[in-house]
Amino acid sequence: MTPPATSVLKDHAYLLPGQGANARVGVLLIHGLTGTPNEMRLIARGLQKEGFTVYALQLAGHCGDVDDLLATGWRDWMNSVQEGARLLAADTDRIIAVGLSMGALLALGLAEDGAPKLAGVVALSTTFRHDGWSMPFYTRFSFLLPLCRALGIGAKRVFFEMPPYGIKDEAIRARIVAQMQSGDSSQAGLPGNPWWSIGELQALARHVRRRLSLIDVPCLVVHARHDDVAALSNAQDIQNRVHKAPVELVVLDDSYHMVTIDRERRRVIACVTDFAKRIAGQPETMEAAA
Repeated sequence: MTPPATSVLKDHAYLLPGQGANARVGVLLIHGLTGTPNEMRLIARGLQKEGFTVYALQLAGHCGDVDDLLATGWRDWMNSVQEGARLLAADTDRIIAVGLSMGALLALGLAEDGAPKLAGVVALSTTFRHDGWSMPFYTRFSFLLPLCRALGIGAKRVFFEMPPYGIKDEAIRARIVAQMQSGDSSQAGLPGNPWWSIGELQALARHVRRRLSLIDVPCLVVHARHDDVAALSNAQDIQNRVHKAPVELVVLDDSYHMVTIDRERRRVIACVTDFAKRIAGQPETMEAAA
């Protein structure tokens, strides 16, 4: 099984083969807007250590420059996720979709679409709204951004990342910021979010949020209580709107938005691997849900 080679921008995706009984369970890792597969690498290693087959995809338009990103929209990103799910489905019996930030929306969207073999969803730092405590006042008007794109306004305008950059741990934050500012977006992503891309995220968020009631596979939702980008209410939206399957909410008290690399990363890895083990050990329940 090899990652698809449909674009030069796919080069940073990675596949970690599993072993033993859990190898037949594939875990699809989905990074966030302007992010990279690297932000999922610690979780990937933890899952592989437990025997799971892991594919960390690269969303369309990512790991390049701003123009690469602007050439894509939320439907292209959703297509990337669907393609990744098909890749895993070819060699595994079940799939678990794990997404961070915007990646969480895409994982939820995959479940809403009833992807074959999908047995569970993990939503990390779900971002329906940029309403965290560090967000500047103008993010309250981000709902206007899809209109900007429709009118051709602000094509090159960017919201630059601001401290604390989603990371509470100061040492990790300094390293990630240096990578973001290095000019190589494949390491830690772009240093800012283009207006038009935020508008696409908003459109994706509306699409996914209004369809949450369609989800019929178990969900693990992990969110920081003091998330600086997306308030805890984003996670609670999933709890309140998914009724056909169990939803487990884990709230972190010593992390910000980037929970896959921040202070409680080991707890996040443990929660995700435990969730995957439960799904791997319940074939009757999961097959019925499919």
